Amino acid sequence: MSGFPAATIFSDPTRTGYDAVLLAGFGGPEGPDDVMPFLRNVTAGRGIPDERLEEVSHHYRALGGRSPINEQNRALRAALERELATRGLDVPVLWGNRNWAPYLSDVVREACRGGLVRLLGVVTSAYSSYSSCRQYREDFGMALQSTDLVGRVRIDKVRPYFDLPGFRAPFVDGAVAAIRSAARAGVAVGELGIVFTTHSIPTGMADASGSAEIGDHRAGGAYVAQHLAVSATVMDEVAAQLGGPTDALPAWQLAYQSRSGPPSVPWLEPDVNDVITALADAGRRGVIVVPIGFVSDHVEVIWDLDREAAQTARDAGLFFARVRTPGTDARFVADLAALVGQRLSAVDDGFAGLPGIARRPDVCASRCCVNARVTRPTTAGADSQSDWAAVDVSSERLVASGIPGVGATSR
Repeated sequence: MSGFPAATIFSDPTRTGYDAVLLAGFGGPEGPDDVMPFLRNVTAGRGIPDERLEEVSHHYRALGGRSPINEQNRALRAALERELATRGLDVPVLWGNRNWAPYLSDVVREACRGGLVRLLGVVTSAYSSYSSCRQYREDFGMALQSTDLVGRVRIDKVRPYFDLPGFRAPFVDGAVAAIRSAARAGVAVGELGIVFTTHSIPTGMADASGSAEIGDHRAGGAYVAQHLAVSATVMDEVAAQLGGPTDALPAWQLAYQSRSGPPSVPWLEPDVNDVITALADAGRRGVIVVPIGFVSDHVEVIWDLDREAAQTARDAGLFFARVRTPGTDARFVADLAALVGQRLSAVDDGFAGLPGIARRPDVCASRCCVNARVTRPTTAGADSQSDWAAVDVSSERLVASGIPGVGATSR
């Protein structure tokens, strides 16, 4: 509990602006003793036995039992706070996780104690889907519920930012460098394949990503469409850097990695390793892997690509290069700060978006990236109020946290 009287409402629903930015991450173990407890947190309620978790734990233990993701998020938090300050936006950037300390609920509670009651969430995933967007909105809602801070704290969220030029730029530079490296190794452009990768998710989750209101509920949903659009734009920009037409570049495709869950449930395919093998069978001599779906080089990128995919390429006799993720690249941080600044100071961010892809609204549309299994409280959605129907909380407190009417007010 928060320690405040339940009837007290501190938040003013008519006030604009934000007191702090809340960077929300997945979390990861900080040492070997944390690995199994962390994996149990990640899979809580899914009935996955420890034997299966032990298999996954080897990925972390092989890297010293410590995920790099927490340090990466500390660095991103600091870089974002510095960049906001250079823009005259002197707000603290807080950091909390879903699955490991610092937990979001603890961070929100401490923020409220310090008088920071209007928070703007930024999540460490760029795309639209349940696991990459809505689940974080559930995290915000459940943080308010578990701390009894509904009515005292408001948590909004910036839109998915897959279309930021600064997010693409490191992938473009990396792909250009990899193509040139392959040439120095004697592998011509026409002998290469470029494979963009992202996290596989269940096909049902992919189909439900986005919102019918925006018109992107179709096969693969917004999740697949957004990745394809980013990949195509990256290739256009690679061609511009190399000074040639796009059709002179290696053929490219989107593949998936890091699948989990029972084999009976269909997930997005093809797997990156299968694609690499097929490229070798087709006579290609090299592969460049571009992890377009990831913000930083965490365990899934390092293990699944730098180890497993690289080994698949070596076994097939292929040249292999893996492009780095944006991390704290200055261009990415600058564009992320501009997106945050648009919400902090009520100015247009000026980003043009991608051809054929609907720009995501500041407040998620109704029935966006729905949770097919259970309804949990959310914030920052046009229909977030309905997600609280089973929770014993007054409408006044919901209003004070920006939950009913949030679709009408984006700041």
